[in-house]
Amino acid sequence: MSDQPKFHRIMLKLSGEALMGEADYGIDPKVIGRLADEIIEVQRAGIQIGVVIGGGNIFRGAGLAAAGMDRVTGDHMGMLATVMNALAMQDAIEKRGGFARVMSAIQIHDVAEDFIRRRAIRHIEKGRIVLFAAGIGNPFFTTDSAAALRAVEVGADLLLKATKVDGIYTADPTKHSDAVRYDRLTYDEVIERKLAVMDTAAIALCRDDRMPMRIYDMTVPGNLMRIMHGEPIGTLVCAD
Repeated sequence: MSDQPKFHRIMLKLSGEALMGEADYGIDPKVIGRLADEIIEVQRAGIQIGVVIGGGNIFRGAGLAAAGMDRVTGDHMGMLATVMNALAMQDAIEKRGGFARVMSAIQIHDVAEDFIRRRAIRHIEKGRIVLFAAGIGNPFFTTDSAAALRAVEVGADLLLKATKVDGIYTADPTKHSDAVRYDRLTYDEVIERKLAVMDTAAIALCRDDRMPMRIYDMTVPGNLMRIMHGEPIGTLVCAD
């Protein structure tokens, strides 16, 4: 492992479910605290970082739609859930001495800044951790798509998706004991094999802009920093 970080600027995608810990709903303070510690550690190592957080621990638009709610209404509720999670993460980061800004894709001025690309880049350049909330501000698009879009917009070197499994497998490893983990895949292989790691729109956007992605297990303390120093943790998705 190299002593010097391999990346200058990254985009981290955290699922809302990741914040629940072992609970069935909401935010586990211990989990969000540990994640905040890891994010601050990366930032203090000189790596610029943006974070996109999902809202599945509170509301998931697609799930609400499946239960009979209007899809657009459900997605708007999901966007607001991501704002709540981003505010919680901002609080956790600032309590630990870090500097964070929440930028929302929908206008909610009393609690978050509007997302403006140049302002977001300026925050990142000044060493602030930017928490991108409300997805891309439109229904029918997931926070995976938001993470891919924001990564491209701010010129990140790497998009990271933090999950509860250590990469992409041939099948769900929690259901299939014979599932095999991939070390490396191309964007087209992920799409063609229908590997459910991110939605197709997000994968296609990363492919078109040649944005490398790494999927890793966020439940293992220190994994994020190990990746920053070049350890091949999880699964890398790239052009070739």
